[in-house]
Amino acid sequence: MRRPRGSVRLRAAAGATAVVAVALVITGMAVLLVLRADLRKKADEQARIEAHSIATTLASGTPPDAVRLDEATPTEITDSRGRVLASNVHLTPVGTVGQDALPTATAATATPVPLPSVTIDPPSLTPEPQGRPAPPKTVRADGVTGDYRWAAHEVTGAGGEPIIVNVGSPVATERSVMRAVKGSLLIGLPLLLAVVGVATWLVTGRALRPVENIRREMAAITASSDLSRRVPVPASRDEIARLARTTNATLATLEGAVERQRRFVADASHELRNPIASLRTQLEVGASHPALLDVGAAAEDVARLQRLTTDLLLLARLDAGEQPLSRSEISLADLVEEELAQRVGDRIPVRLEPLADLNVEGARSQLARVLGNLVDNAQRHAASEVVVSVRARDGMAVLQVADDGDGVPENQRERIFERFVRLDAARRADDDGGAGLGLAIARDVTVRHGGSLVVRARPGGGALFEAELPYNGNAATPRP
Repeated sequence: MRRPRGSVRLRAAAGATAVVAVALVITGMAVLLVLRADLRKKADEQARIEAHSIATTLASGTPPDAVRLDEATPTEITDSRGRVLASNVHLTPVGTVGQDALPTATAATATPVPLPSVTIDPPSLTPEPQGRPAPPKTVRADGVTGDYRWAAHEVTGAGGEPIIVNVGSPVATERSVMRAVKGSLLIGLPLLLAVVGVATWLVTGRALRPVENIRREMAAITASSDLSRRVPVPASRDEIARLARTTNATLATLEGAVERQRRFVADASHELRNPIASLRTQLEVGASHPALLDVGAAAEDVARLQRLTTDLLLLARLDAGEQPLSRSEISLADLVEEELAQRVGDRIPVRLEPLADLNVEGARSQLARVLGNLVDNAQRHAASEVVVSVRARDGMAVLQVADDGDGVPENQRERIFERFVRLDAARRADDDGGAGLGLAIARDVTVRHGGSLVVRARPGGGALFEAELPYNGNAATPRP
């Protein structure tokens, strides 16, 4: 399905115009209906008032021919047989408007309108004589054709004979007013819609101008690959300003990620270059002088390359957000005992303090890597002692690895978790060719297991690394 073309600005203007057009049409129709009903009501009321006035005069005993009739209002007074007793104009029927059952207005054909009658004996008159208006009827009054709405009253004359009063109210006023209102609506509606469309176009364009500026700057950033640039933030405190700030935050995060990736590639290239160059040199010497080939050194370089490659692959998987294939419930105390039992040839023996029996959920191989990296780091810096313990604190399982070395300066306690970062002391003590990735890997794995890894000063001197992990259950019984 093809999407409609056009800009947001155009769609907003068109939509606003369409909505206003529908609203105006409905409102205009309602106004016309209400206005027509009101005009007809007034015309009917005028005819009823005039008929009531004449009926009151007749009920008082005044003869029909003596009643004073308003020349501006067509009026006929007839008896029950339709004979005209008094009239101010000569009415000739021409046609009807709306219905056929209408009062007849000539002497020859006039008949009483079938209305509820009000019989009034003189000299008293019922206070609210009732009359029902008839639909409009087209008649010719003194040579002039027009439509009138009629009202009739039946009253008992002085001789006891029924008398019918028919009074007409002209429809011309209603029609002239309706034509004027319709003409005004037909002229004003398009003009109003044009104003709405233009105003919406201008207002929408002004509102979307910052969005267009953001789009142009983003396009320029994409074309130049300069992630240090930022999109303009409008001075307003609306959604567009929040969008600009969020976009700048995203660009800052992206810039940091790209910069870290560049440093990672550069550092990895540097770390790989040394063992590869050393291994190549040894192999070239061995090829020319087999007796001079140092197989042990070559094997160490290969082992160093293997460790470095393994670390780099693990970091790449962590950066890609790869989840461990197998996650299970692991006893942290069992993990510590099993992993430390496999370590042989350590420079300094590892001493275990009481281990709380706590279960954590995660990948056993990755958590074992965390423990191994922390112990390796402690072995490089310890003077005579490395201590490992597991305890519960504030609802978290805490794996502690402590050494009695020089410790970590407070201003370096976050930096040592960055990749390829080794302090001067670490470079001197790093006899096995470490690349400064162990602590970075340990923190990444701990964070991905819902925990944290920090370093503190050990009471009595040295460094204390604490890896906090959420554990299952409430038990925290130390093992003997």
